[in-house]
Amino acid sequence: MNHETYLVPTGHRIDLADYDPGDTGPFRTKEDAFAKLQEDIEELARLQDILYAQNTYALLLIFQAMDAAGKDSTIKHVMSGVNPQGCQVYSFKTPSAEELDHDYMWRCMKALPERGRIGIFNRSYYEEVLVVRVHPEILEREQLPPESKGENLWKHRFEDINNIERYLARNGLVIRKFFLHVSKEEQKKRFLERIEKPAKNWKFSLVDVEERRHWEEYMDAYADMLSATSTAWAPWYIVPADHKWFTRAVVADVVVKTLRSLDLRYPESGEEHRRDLRRARDMLEAEH
Repeated sequence: MNHETYLVPTGHRIDLADYDPGDTGPFRTKEDAFAKLQEDIEELARLQDILYAQNTYALLLIFQAMDAAGKDSTIKHVMSGVNPQGCQVYSFKTPSAEELDHDYMWRCMKALPERGRIGIFNRSYYEEVLVVRVHPEILEREQLPPESKGENLWKHRFEDINNIERYLARNGLVIRKFFLHVSKEEQKKRFLERIEKPAKNWKFSLVDVEERRHWEEYMDAYADMLSATSTAWAPWYIVPADHKWFTRAVVADVVVKTLRSLDLRYPESGEEHRRDLRRARDMLEAEH
């Protein structure tokens, strides 16, 4: 699969109308995509073990999407083979009073993965240039100084995010970002399914439907954000999300190829360690 197809180019204004949420790439059937996904899940488990042992890099995966685009299920399936010791998932909800007393990046920076681990952000600091942009009244609760507001607010936030991500990348945090691009029609279908199936009622909130009234505003905000913050050190991928089986295949492919690009290796033992290993073997073999 050529995941570069879904890579947001740097320095260009994209239009989400040019990206098909129903695309299924090279796969004609769900079964073909599933087979590729299973291969990548196994390879991801192997690479994660080396990432953990090497303890040099960390991998951060950021997921953003409209409601019902499949973030939770994508994370669940793609990471199904990963050792829980080396992976952590954070879902960012409405900021608490404590979080609002800090800068908007604070709560996410606390949750960054340690070296050797994979961190997953289910929503992230990007909400600050998405939902906050669509609902500017939220800014009032952030208690920003007057000089931090104004017409350049979003431009400055884009610049700050890019600079912070560059700093993190220079210190060994590998960042990959996924916008799961679901169509308005498919979202409606999934909402109705959540209403009609009792086992899925818990996933549904009336607020989700009310947010559909702002669909075009969200698409404009996403287009601006993707165009301004897809960089060489922290690229965005626009992943078609009308078919969940294809979404999972694309994300897994990107993650595996990213880890392969790091040339991960198990640490080599020094002479002193090798002596200890030989001594430990002799001691064990001498036991009665």
